[in-house]
Amino acid sequence: MSDIDKRIQELKIVLPEAASPVANYVPYVISGSMLYISGQLPLDNGRIGVTGLLGRDVDVAHGQRAAEFCAINILSQVKAALGGDLSRIKRLVKITGFVASAPEFSEHHLVINGASNLLVNILGDAGIHARAAVGVAGLPFNAAVEIDAIVEIA
Repeated sequence: MSDIDKRIQELKIVLPEAASPVANYVPYVISGSMLYISGQLPLDNGRIGVTGLLGRDVDVAHGQRAAEFCAINILSQVKAALGGDLSRIKRLVKITGFVASAPEFSEHHLVINGASNLLVNILGDAGIHARAAVGVAGLPFNAAVEIDAIVEIA
């Protein structure tokens, strides 16, 4: 069992089966030593865990939980892409977080901290990453958050 798998287990996280695409795209692409993970929604037990707009329907704490769900789903896709071997992760390079939000909402960075904090807790120093946190008018299935990732792999 890899150190990453041990941290996931210690945090009592169960990685779900990687979600299938819902449109004309693939869930991940490997190019050389880079793994690109398509945007992941806050799926919890196969359903969108947090819906609505931040600043109108959803508070920051629930937005952070949505971001955590996205991070867990990112790790599920990484695991699928790497044949189950999370020890091949060299570094989480970047995440981009999209936050469905009301026009006056300005705490996108705090919402995406939910994913950033969880990924660093799981991956350690390899989880320290660059990122963007962007507000959008809406996301598929009324999800509150969507996050994609770029990962360097061995």
